Amino acid sequence: MGKLRLSLASAIAATALTLSAAAQAQHYGPQDEGRRFNDGSRVVCHKVEVANNARDQNRIAGTATGAVVGGLLGNQVGKGNGRKLATVGGAVAGGLVGRNVQGRNQERNGQRSVETRCERVYR
Repeated sequence: MGKLRLSLASAIAATALTLSAAAQAQHYGPQDEGRRFNDGSRVVCHKVEVANNARDQNRIAGTATGAVVGGLLGNQVGKGNGRKLATVGGAVAGGLVGRNVQGRNQERNGQRSVETRCERVYR
């Protein structure tokens, strides 16, 4: 019973320490640009172009579609074990092509916005 209480107390202490460290994390915005600190560091802001277009950021739909089409095409080649190898190779190649095609379409058709991101820079 004593070991259970000790481990429970340790878990609670570790959780509290983690939460307090996260609460002290600093986030800087454009209003902080140029701010200097005693250790010589300062806040620097940059404008960054961000794509807001991808509902499927991992391109799963393009990869899956390409793999199915590639596998079907690869299955039409060879006989026996060669056909199996061609099916697997076609699926892999088709998945890669499908992923790239979807990525290009997302970039071409996507919305872009400019955001200001700020960070603390140390010398």
